[in-house]
Amino acid sequence: KLLKTKSPQTVKHVLALLKRLIRFGVSKGLTDAPNPRTLTITMPRVDNETTEDLDPDELARLLQAIEDEPNVQAANFMRMALYTGMRRGELFKLKWEDVDFQRGFINIVAPKGGKTTKIPMNDMARSILESHPRMPGSLYVFPGQDGGRRKTIQVASNKIKARAGLPKDFRPLHGLRHCFASMLASSGQVDMHVLQKLLTHKSATMTKRYAHLRDDALRQASDVAGEILREAGKGKN
Repeated sequence: KLLKTKSPQTVKHVLALLKRLIRFGVSKGLTDAPNPRTLTITMPRVDNETTEDLDPDELARLLQAIEDEPNVQAANFMRMALYTGMRRGELFKLKWEDVDFQRGFINIVAPKGGKTTKIPMNDMARSILESHPRMPGSLYVFPGQDGGRRKTIQVASNKIKARAGLPKDFRPLHGLRHCFASMLASSGQVDMHVLQKLLTHKSATMTKRYAHLRDDALRQASDVAGEILREAGKGKN
């Protein structure tokens, strides 16, 4: 029934929560339900292979819209998503103590259920963080109104998306993570293993969605070499 009104991913989350509730009830003796280890709940198939990207004109409009955004917190939040590929939740949790200016790294605490890791801080990200205003008494880089951990930035990000005239199905934050990955993959200069580390993917499976972009870049480079040799051959004739 849920699949009629909700996405497969949402239904999967609901069923996963149900399994945890049953497991808790059994462990506390609150239910006579069967052992949750033997409980079979069929999960819906989730197609999460969608890769969002922006063409050069759309990206230019987005950068201008971010530049025109009066809300510095929202503008820098979106810049960090684009320049580092960090997830929305990772940016919500980011504390100043996680930013290592001396070594040039950003510590990401428990990325999407994984182990705490770190990613290099590129020059663009460093520039943003060094100039970003700090809220007195708050530990967070992008705090909520009370100085605690932020829970949403959807209103501001959607306004920026609208001003930039981006496609309706483009998710303004998760889409920026895809843009970051797509740009690196299509450059042909970044190994997939390195990209996996930058995106803090626990396995290479999620990173493989960008492999075709790398292949396209390498194919174009090979075509350039072929064209150069073809022109050189004409010169001899």
